[in-house]
Amino acid sequence: MKKKFISLLAIFSVLFLWGESNYLTECAEYRDLDGGIKGGIETKAGFDSLNVSFVGNWPFGYSYAVTNDTIRDICFLGSGGGVYILDVSDSSNPVKVSEGIHTRGYVYGLYYDYTTERLYIAAGQGGLEIWDVSNLTNPLKLGYYFTPGSVRGVYVSGSYAYVADGNYGLRIIDISNPTNPTEIGFYFTPGYAYGVYVSGSYAYVADDTSGLRIIDISDPTTPTSVGFYDTPGWAVGIYVSGSYAYVAGERYGLRIIDITDPTNSTEVGYCDTPGYAKGVYVSGSYAYVADDTSGLRIIDISDPTNPTEVGYCDTPGYAKGVYVSGKCAYVADGSRSGLRIIDISSPTTPTSVGYYDTPGNYACGVYVSGNYAYVADHDSGLRIIDISDPTNPTEVGYCDTPWSAVGVYVSGSYAYVADENFGLRIIDIQDPTTPTEVGYCDTPGWAVGVYVSGSYAYVADDTSGLRIIDITDPTTPTEVGYCDTPGWAVGVYVSGSYAYVADGSRSGLRIIDISDPTNPTEVGYCDTPWSAVGVYVSGSYAYVADYYGLRIIDISNPTNPTEIGFYFTPSYAYGVYVSGNYAYVADYYSGLRIIDISDPTNPTEVGFYDTPGYAEGVYVSGSYAYVADYDYGVQIYRNLLSSGLNEKEIKGSEVKSDNYFIKYDVSKIELYFGASKESEMKLSIYDKTGRELKDLYKGKIGKGYSKLTINKGDYATGEYFIRGKMGETEVNIKILILK
Repeated sequence: MKKKFISLLAIFSVLFLWGESNYLTECAEYRDLDGGIKGGIETKAGFDSLNVSFVGNWPFGYSYAVTNDTIRDICFLGSGGGVYILDVSDSSNPVKVSEGIHTRGYVYGLYYDYTTERLYIAAGQGGLEIWDVSNLTNPLKLGYYFTPGSVRGVYVSGSYAYVADGNYGLRIIDISNPTNPTEIGFYFTPGYAYGVYVSGSYAYVADDTSGLRIIDISDPTTPTSVGFYDTPGWAVGIYVSGSYAYVAGERYGLRIIDITDPTNSTEVGYCDTPGYAKGVYVSGSYAYVADDTSGLRIIDISDPTNPTEVGYCDTPGYAKGVYVSGKCAYVADGSRSGLRIIDISSPTTPTSVGYYDTPGNYACGVYVSGNYAYVADHDSGLRIIDISDPTNPTEVGYCDTPWSAVGVYVSGSYAYVADENFGLRIIDIQDPTTPTEVGYCDTPGWAVGVYVSGSYAYVADDTSGLRIIDITDPTTPTEVGYCDTPGWAVGVYVSGSYAYVADGSRSGLRIIDISDPTNPTEVGYCDTPWSAVGVYVSGSYAYVADYYGLRIIDISNPTNPTEIGFYFTPSYAYGVYVSGNYAYVADYYSGLRIIDISDPTNPTEVGFYDTPGYAEGVYVSGSYAYVADYDYGVQIYRNLLSSGLNEKEIKGSEVKSDNYFIKYDVSKIELYFGASKESEMKLSIYDKTGRELKDLYKGKIGKGYSKLTINKGDYATGEYFIRGKMGETEVNIKILILK
């Protein structure tokens, strides 16, 4: 038997409780797999799900937040759903140390605590996350807390994190035990809490249309409003220094508020900026404003009643956040521009000295081959992600395309990319770390979908229908035939002698005979009620993502395709992939939906995961589903129904030999093993240095399932490995023990 190696990072999977069908949508341990162990039932889930578990993500994109560790010359740059850790000891040449911090939501705010070497992340829908960054190359997630809103800003003081939680105001979270943060108080502000700064006994909240709100936090369990100042713009950023609060007021620039008497705060000065003031940092006599389209603005505040701009440095992106350290300002520059480092030793003539670009990250399409996921990343071209460890996907290479990469298909040593206005691009991926374009063929329309079969690439070319391109020589691809379609060709799948085109604009599924590629001819069609945007063919059926759901069409007679079943999804069905008895649908607003198609006339939803972004595409490999989630990159999920122990398998004694599940509890970890026959099993636990600590089990396990319990009290907080053999299967499971 071929050996299998399985490495699972902190798997919060399923303990199947017979008769409790809603368990999977209630249990926090089941829902969130990426660390920060929390036992019991949550009152509020960050991400709703059923029968699907989160595994990992490649999340990097727009940059909104930045902070520094000046002692170690390290910059933490929020980027999409993750954080880059950069060595900035040479400000002209920032170097990536790690991209190991992956968050469940978009990174909007960062706070770094030097004393504990912990990074606190305002992760939007993903709540507050706490990371240990003492080891920069291997950051460790300690804990998290899902707030009721969307976390936009965070400030830490003492044992508490003060969170700006959007529509839910100020939340105060006890972080004395970072592995189990707990909310102890809150105050609903009248606006939308974007930013927070704590000074003394007060929290100062940038509250959008409600301006500056001042909240007494002397008793963190009962925070109380003591004053406010209604700024003219939308208050989105806040910094407090001395007797003044400096507010980034979007189109009304920098506002300076005297807070000497918090119950009677008064604006004493302002400085309009040419852009939209998003963030502010004060150092010495200057306020540094991240001014969106107008880059960094430097304002002299030595006289708060008369602030005056003295210098600026435009940036190529959209300046969203700023942090000042020494003679440099570090700007989180929004889309694709990542980090810009600006020398401010002369405030009147600030100069850009270094940068670290990040991908734009509008993941539109994804294809998996071997240990790599190939992502069509819109303005950022083709990104290649190593997924050998699905819990920690890492970018290894990329190739920019001239326009917007929206579709990708991999065949052999090449990736074929649909690049909208610039047609088909062919990229050599023999060395995934250095992908190189070797050929292209422009198409007359907008290339949005691609499928490769044999010596031809079939391109869904929007208004120009199906284009067939000979790729025998990838360096000189040549169009040999085409078939116009009545709608907008946006998806294509090839099976046998036919191309199946999702034709948008209510033109449904078009079936095109491609037996002669030079003369493709439509032979049949099936109108769908909405807009067909994705198609997958399996056996005698075509599965069409038709905006408002999945349509199942019998294509046994291609000249007369007939719809036989459908399932309405809650949002807009954009993409579909079929594996076994399941259709996986990328459902834009509502994420990944899994539909049982064992009876095509009566498809039924059996699982889902509400992704953080906009699900546009999906690819399935084994038990993993890879979702192109637009500005949240690629999200990786596991279908627990198609892999692993379930009630039906146990009762029928049809348990696969390589099934194991883990359930975390407050005091223990339970490992569940399933075997199709009586097997020998030997397991030991090791620390992260590889030192064997203890034999966990040695002996036989019976047919069916067995449970092994580990007492967390026997081990210190940290990473451990459970290694050994179960029958012929090698076991290598990575776990985290957090207490």
